Amino acid sequence: MKVLGLETSCDETGLAIFDSEQINSANKGLVGQVLYSQIELHAVYGGVVPELASRDHIRKLVPLLDELLAQCDMSKNDIDAIAYTKGPGLIGALMTGALFGRSLAYGLDIPAIGVHHMEGHLLAPLMGANPPAFPFVSLLVSGGHTQLIAAQGIGQYEILGESIDDAAGECFDKAAKMLGLPYPGGPNIAKLAGTGNPNAYELPRPMLHRGLDFSFSGMKTAVHNLIKDTAGSDSDPQVRADIAASFQHAMVDTLVKKCVKALKQAGMSRLVIAGGVSANMHLRETLEAELAKINATVHYAPPALCTDNGAMIAYAGFERLQAGQADDLAVSCVPRWPLTELPALLPAV
Repeated sequence: MKVLGLETSCDETGLAIFDSEQINSANKGLVGQVLYSQIELHAVYGGVVPELASRDHIRKLVPLLDELLAQCDMSKNDIDAIAYTKGPGLIGALMTGALFGRSLAYGLDIPAIGVHHMEGHLLAPLMGANPPAFPFVSLLVSGGHTQLIAAQGIGQYEILGESIDDAAGECFDKAAKMLGLPYPGGPNIAKLAGTGNPNAYELPRPMLHRGLDFSFSGMKTAVHNLIKDTAGSDSDPQVRADIAASFQHAMVDTLVKKCVKALKQAGMSRLVIAGGVSANMHLRETLEAELAKINATVHYAPPALCTDNGAMIAYAGFERLQAGQADDLAVSCVPRWPLTELPALLPAV
């Protein structure tokens, strides 16, 4: 089955084709993918402007599909099914991909299915060179989500903890803005932190000893106060680098300790980390070191599949399509959609 995946939940237009007949090949079934990022469009505003995002998706979907088909040496008639992001996300952005995908599927007389954006992230590591087996604990960490999930199988999810306010990626963006760094914050903080001292300033580890939930709003305040306290010296490149490194270290320390606690609580030894923040190398290195101490392993998506992309949507859609699920002609998108509402895919008897 060749599945076209469409991702338009926020500020990236991602398309990919997954072929189940090539799942055991070196590319793990991914025939090809294209991705257009709107970073430059939104950078001037310091964050995503929903209406601009929707309009840009509309402009890019058709040319990106043509580019993808040429890359894969395929035509539209070679596609067997279409998977599009149904939610969560920005409602206008979601509707562009959903209407495009559903209309194309209708015209080609093939099935279509709406995919949960975060399930796409959660399953993306299964397309890696060393895919984890269920069960595992997943840390979904991005600009919009920070969640710890016990996954027994596809659709069998239990939320162990989540952010009660800002997501980790959002906190990276806001800290970067306070430091005068461009959007998106995550990679720019990491770059600046590379020349800083992570122990230069002591920043809080919010809710570290209060269950598995997260809270990062206080971290923003702490960074703001730190910048204010160093006023006059913040023009010193080393001071800015030290603040970035100290912030990144505090964020990573909080995430890692919560992950260790979640694994112990769930009685599992595999951790899957997915979402844009999972590309942070300091987070990866710290997780690997800390999990080795408790004989646990950590698994990631391939680097190209960490941020929003069409491949993860195509793969998640394939898993549900082959189980007999598909959507009717009605198109509905869900800007807020708990993972626990998804139907479970039970193992074959």
